[in-house]
Amino acid sequence: MRHRVRAFTLLEMMIALAAAAIVAAFALPAWRGQIARGHRIDAVAALYRAAQYVDAQGVSVTALPAGFDQAPPSGSAVYRLTLLAGDESNGGYAISATPVETGPMRDDPCGAFVLDATGVRSNDATGTSVPASRDCWKDR
Repeated sequence: MRHRVRAFTLLEMMIALAAAAIVAAFALPAWRGQIARGHRIDAVAALYRAAQYVDAQGVSVTALPAGFDQAPPSGSAVYRLTLLAGDESNGGYAISATPVETGPMRDDPCGAFVLDATGVRSNDATGTSVPASRDCWKDR
């Protein structure tokens, strides 16, 4: 009586690898897009937290304290928050969330997020294909 060995043939394995490669080709860019979207949401949330802090402290604030100066608030910074000079046009202050040079969002087309005291949201981006500010702040 002969024993038959059961295994994948080379053709079956190549078909399975091709199918996995096709799935990965579509899934990886979408996954990276979701990660970038999450980082942008963290930056916007940090801007609003910092704005609440500045509003509560009043005009005496000249810099953001630790915990309010980066997004996410703990761990490795993806965005650095800075308090910008205020004038009558921005209601007294503006806060900027700029991507860290060595971070995952350094090449993000949205660039830096800016929120001023009057609630005006904008982006300070340098690049050829800069999305509209409403697209960067979408879903926030």
